[in-house]
Amino acid sequence: MAIRELKVCLLGDTGVGKSSIVCRFVQDHFDHNISPTIGASFLTKTVPCGNELHKFLIWDTAGQERFHSLAPMYYRGSAAAVIVYDITKLDSFQTLKKWVKELKEHGPEDIVVAIAGNKNDLGDIREVPTKDAKEFAESIAAIFIETSARNAVNVEELFQSISRQIPPLENTDVDSNESFKITRQPLPSARRCC
Repeated sequence: MAIRELKVCLLGDTGVGKSSIVCRFVQDHFDHNISPTIGASFLTKTVPCGNELHKFLIWDTAGQERFHSLAPMYYRGSAAAVIVYDITKLDSFQTLKKWVKELKEHGPEDIVVAIAGNKNDLGDIREVPTKDAKEFAESIAAIFIETSARNAVNVEELFQSISRQIPPLENTDVDSNESFKITRQPLPSARRCC
């Protein structure tokens, strides 16, 4: 079975749960006391998708404003970007719109964009209506899903949705042990999370 490496970048404000989503997806773990990401962290996970294996190369970027200028290093060459907001913080949803604009202007032309409204376990203090976020996602042809890294809700589904948006390889006469890379090297160094 062919293995394709898919670079995926997580973007969004600090504290929205980007690292928690990644740790839940890769390690099925949630840490209540996770430290803020400095620069970026890097993890991988391979999942089946049809007749292929998708190896996600996940770059979890720092949300602090001082690291914003580094983000293009991480989303350049990405197959997908997950822009995360916190459903309990309207400001994080407004920042998400800035990330979308930046990706459209400077990101890869064919990048798959996913919008993740995290912390849906805190619906009683919601500030961002699901309807508004869903309509925005539809307006830019993005994947939309609400997640809870804490309760493991829709995290796996988020990455499955990205996998389904990646066009399958057309050449079926290739050795099944060959690895397909759609990332650009070298990738910047980063620390590992979790």
